[in-house]
Amino acid sequence: MTPPPRVVAVVVAYARRDLLREALDALAAQSRPVDVVLVVDNASPDDSAEVAQTHDVGPIVVTLSRNTGGAGGFAAGLAHAVESLSADLVWLMDDDTIPTPSALAELLRARDAYPGPVALLGSRVVWHDGREHPMNTPRRRPGATAAAVDAAEAVDAVPVRSSSFVSMLADVRAVRRYGLPVADYFIWNDDFEYSARLLREGTGLLVRSSVVEHRTKAFGATDADPGERFYYEVRNKLWLLTRSAALTPAERVLYSGASVRRWVRTVARSRQRPVLVRAGARGLRDGVLRTPRPTGRVLAGLGDVSRDVAAVEEGSGTARA
Repeated sequence: MTPPPRVVAVVVAYARRDLLREALDALAAQSRPVDVVLVVDNASPDDSAEVAQTHDVGPIVVTLSRNTGGAGGFAAGLAHAVESLSADLVWLMDDDTIPTPSALAELLRARDAYPGPVALLGSRVVWHDGREHPMNTPRRRPGATAAAVDAAEAVDAVPVRSSSFVSMLADVRAVRRYGLPVADYFIWNDDFEYSARLLREGTGLLVRSSVVEHRTKAFGATDADPGERFYYEVRNKLWLLTRSAALTPAERVLYSGASVRRWVRTVARSRQRPVLVRAGARGLRDGVLRTPRPTGRVLAGLGDVSRDVAAVEEGSGTARA
């Protein structure tokens, strides 16, 4: 018999100690236990690292010496899970992700029942009041064949083209082939770029019966008046559209138009338009004139984590000088 996969849960934490404790409580309560819990503390100014180190679930805690953003934290955690913790599957989430008790079991059930390899699976994401969270609700994969839709429906899932780091279960074989998230994104669009890269040729499933809560402060998408963070939305989306291998040429055209419409709508609805205009202009400049640095270079100087990142990147062929 095939042994069960070794699942490592990676929680990226930054300055939300109380939410982190709730996330770890939820991981401890999984009906299918996680084999290892890894917390990546992104140089939190609070005692998040101590909260993790003293939690009953007994996580491994990696404390980074500088804040690398969500993109850097997930790249570091994924690399450490693959290279140092012998993961078969890596379950990625932020510290404000609260999985329901059957969340992992349902992801694995769908993976086992699906007739073919699955690169990644995502959970249905709801807000604390049970509404579907618009920040983390991917659409059905465009152009999916009837056979692919039927195969997904048979396991209570939907075929998708992208997924979110708010509960993403990634197969290590896909990670070794396609590499790590682009750490230089820092925040925003990093999960979209990474999941689209894994799913350009691979299969991704949104599993309806696997449910997690995303404990954001407000209900809404990322275009709800983002302030200075609009810089990352514009810069990273331009990097995705012009520098990433995640999208096909046709998808680049479609997403370019959709992005411009989204940016115009965001600015039009904003109560701080001058802030968004300035941030967007800087993002436009850097998105055009700069290129994201290799993840190994961004995460250099972080000890064992840097070693793990280099090993994954070199093995996948994505490392660049």
